[in-house]
Amino acid sequence: QVQLVESGGGLVRTGNSLRLSCELSGRAMNILTMGWFRQAPGKEREFVAAIPWNGDYAEYLDSVKGRFMIERDNGKNMVFLQMTDLKSEDTAVYYCAATGLLMGLTRPTSYEHWGRGTQVTVSS
Repeated sequence: QVQLVESGGGLVRTGNSLRLSCELSGRAMNILTMGWFRQAPGKEREFVAAIPWNGDYAEYLDSVKGRFMIERDNGKNMVFLQMTDLKSEDTAVYYCAATGLLMGLTRPTSYEHWGRGTQVTVSS
């Protein structure tokens, strides 16, 4: 069983930064890619970023490119989402996800394992 636990959410003002963390534990030997998604009230879950455990290539939602960065620490089995210049439209519950796939990473259905989410609220 794979467990994912997010942390680091909170309430910030527009233009500020937050760093989300996700700890991966359990039977994770088949996990190849980690991702971050978000879901705002009344909206569908949306891809934010993904990174493979081995390799430097990362994918991003267009609206967060240049503002968000996904990073990993293989030794600690952790993935991070550094968010800068936050905007009100970034307000959502952010979920960490894990998959054994290397393609189709923008689709929620590609991910087998999910954390419970952490709330990010950006106020003006």
